[in-house]
Amino acid sequence: MRTLLGLLLCASTLPALTPDEIIIVVNRAVPSSVELGDYYAKARNIPKDNIVALVLTRDEEITRAEYDQWFVKPLREALAERKNKVKCLLFMSGVPLRVGSAMPSDGDKAEMERLKPVVEAAKTKAASNDAATAARGKMELAKVEAEMLILAKRESKASVDSEMMLLWWDNYHLARWIMNPLHWQAGTRYRQGKPPVMMTARLDGPSPEIVRRLIDDAIAVEKTGLSGKVYVDARGLAFDKNNPRENGGYGYGGYDESMRETAAMFKTAKWNVTLDDKEPLFTPKSCPDTALYCGWYSHGHYVDCCTFQRGAVAWHLASSEAVTLRKPESTLWCPKLLQAGVAVTLGPVAEPYTVGFPKPAEFFGMLATGKYTLAEVNAKTTTFASWMMVCIGDPLYTPFKNKKVFADADLFASPKQGKTLFR
Repeated sequence: MRTLLGLLLCASTLPALTPDEIIIVVNRAVPSSVELGDYYAKARNIPKDNIVALVLTRDEEITRAEYDQWFVKPLREALAERKNKVKCLLFMSGVPLRVGSAMPSDGDKAEMERLKPVVEAAKTKAASNDAATAARGKMELAKVEAEMLILAKRESKASVDSEMMLLWWDNYHLARWIMNPLHWQAGTRYRQGKPPVMMTARLDGPSPEIVRRLIDDAIAVEKTGLSGKVYVDARGLAFDKNNPRENGGYGYGGYDESMRETAAMFKTAKWNVTLDDKEPLFTPKSCPDTALYCGWYSHGHYVDCCTFQRGAVAWHLASSEAVTLRKPESTLWCPKLLQAGVAVTLGPVAEPYTVGFPKPAEFFGMLATGKYTLAEVNAKTTTFASWMMVCIGDPLYTPFKNKKVFADADLFASPKQGKTLFR
């Protein structure tokens, strides 16, 4: 019997991402950005007029005002006549990585002042000894606190890549996140009536040479298929579906379980798999011939545990591992993995919470069908838009195109006993 994920993917009639559906965004203020954009376009036969050159800050962070004026506005103008033809934005090294926090307007501040007594009244109800009154108070408090969060624009910093998924959206709230309409669990009712949503990816790293290697490796490895071993570094955390802190599988236990499910999937497919299900991380140089790696939680401290095969896909679940991609001296996982030779990694530009990451079994499982490009896998398995995540790699990279491991019918919602955030 096919699983839910397999059924939903099989039901999809959307054609695979093609080169002419990708827009390459480069920064004219950074010469190497323009050069790398040309290099990628030639390597992947992307039309020359699919390169959009903007004049942006050279810094990795752009202010919200600059983002709106010098990024969103000209990009919309450049793509206005191709709005329904373009599916993916590729940001080339030199393009800002993060967009800064938004600030509440005078109107927002006035509304927050008006709501303060409403918050206090709800708190009083929630503390009532009468169960029914307390229940109503808690519901009212949750609602008004959500309104306050949106008005205050709390946690509105985001990755440029995630924010740009909503390029065609107007006046959406900037507090925290927007549920991603491209996610495989987002149903027709949720997607209905919404503007187009963009897939995104980034070719970036500590040097232009590394960026060129990402392009060359992806194209070369596709021809024969990715080979090597799978290393999964879980932590031995139990998943209790009845624990409210697990939020249906989006807490620590749920992600740890998804890592174990990743290992089990590839073992069943006869791959050489090493699963470490204990708290300590893999030790340095203990993982030779790595094709796929997933682990956690060494925050801001890269451990050189893997020797990577060409075309390897590897990411580490921890906060802020993509705060910078361009500083060679950084000890963050994303730039260090790129220096170590991977072709694909992903990470957040600030605190994403566990739920900001894709479920490992869904991400690696879908990638290993050989049916979906990297950009499609990322878009289908990342829960939020307008949030923190960045996917670094060739958006067209399909490492298992000629070496399929799974069919859609083999895939499942992970963890298997979890629940979805989508309604």
